[in-house]
Amino acid sequence: MDFSAPRGMRDFFPEDMVLRNRIFDAWRAAASASGFEQYDACVVESLDLLKRKAGEEVENQVYAFKDKSGRDLALRAEMTPTLARMVAERQGSLQFPLKWFCIAQCFRYERMTKGRKREHYQLNLDIVGEDGVSGEAEVLCAAVSAMRRIGVPDSAYRVRVSSRALLSELLARLGIEEKFHAGAFLALDKKGKMPREDIENLMREEGLGEDACRKAFDLMDISSLDEAAAIAGPDSPAVARLRELFAVLEDCGIRDQFVFDVSVVRGLSYYTGIVFEAFDVKGEFRAIFGGGRYDNLLTTIGGRPTPAVGLGFGDVVVGELLKSLGLADTAARPDLVAVGYMQPEQRAAATRLAASLRSSGRNVDLRLRAQKAKAFFSSASQRATHAVYLGPDDVAAGRARMKDLATREETEVALSCPPT
Repeated sequence: MDFSAPRGMRDFFPEDMVLRNRIFDAWRAAASASGFEQYDACVVESLDLLKRKAGEEVENQVYAFKDKSGRDLALRAEMTPTLARMVAERQGSLQFPLKWFCIAQCFRYERMTKGRKREHYQLNLDIVGEDGVSGEAEVLCAAVSAMRRIGVPDSAYRVRVSSRALLSELLARLGIEEKFHAGAFLALDKKGKMPREDIENLMREEGLGEDACRKAFDLMDISSLDEAAAIAGPDSPAVARLRELFAVLEDCGIRDQFVFDVSVVRGLSYYTGIVFEAFDVKGEFRAIFGGGRYDNLLTTIGGRPTPAVGLGFGDVVVGELLKSLGLADTAARPDLVAVGYMQPEQRAAATRLAASLRSSGRNVDLRLRAQKAKAFFSSASQRATHAVYLGPDDVAAGRARMKDLATREETEVALSCPPT
């Protein structure tokens, strides 16, 4: 029998949980520090909901199945459709704007590449009910805070920012009709992932002519927002919105983490405005996190028109990035006191000491049977930060020594008297 996890899935042994918890704790702390409220939802979704959001082809990209009543269901591939469903369900009673976050396990049945598995955990940050760029800035500030809390240096990554609204303006300036814009977006999102000839073929399949394909592809060579603004014109709403966002990011003190990159498109069709993706500066990995504005998604599933912006931040790529930087094992060891004893006669005293330390807020690993001192300290040093070892003399004296396993310093601790 093969004891490994199914292809593309992961097991987390205790040593793996150290890094996972480090990432989750940073996500939760960063989101909470920015005033986001946590929510969660069922991992199984209606397949119809996913089709409304992503089209009929999504069935080939997810783990879809029928339940015993014949309902078409799927394991969630992302949280945004679920969030939209939940908001639409209570749209009349919720207080907007909403600032919600979740840490969700997601599943996607597709070809695996470096940094992509068929199962992953993802931080989702969403603001629903705010149409100003303060929404984009707030989710981006929380994401940068999470990166710092995880331990990723600012110098190791940059967030590339663009706007689908701006790209639409540029395509229109080139004489490309609006009905062809969505197809152009999907094709241009493949830049850097496939040869130019193949991308142009995709645009032709969407109905663009030879000249339009060439012009659309050449837009990807724009190198600055000023250059894009020169083409879009002085009254471009999309350019004004991007400039405003960069100004707010400056006020947040994180402007240096962001660069304009017109080639950021985001393949998901529900994005309507500013979009962004974070990449490591060496270009070794997939996007660390990404997202953007999606003002029409609620109406797509039957809700009332409501502006929204959000991002998804996966655990796989940021974990690989930490490993590549040699920072995956730099987290401080959590406080843990190992309590052991020499003979069965000291078990009661050791148990009472462990109970006392736990009631005072310490984490305690109480050994389950007597051990020799050498074996105890050898195993304690693998996980614990402090250790207390009781022998008959310690119990007789009513006190013992707690050793700091890093500094070797010792402090005296009193032993509880046996109950009368």
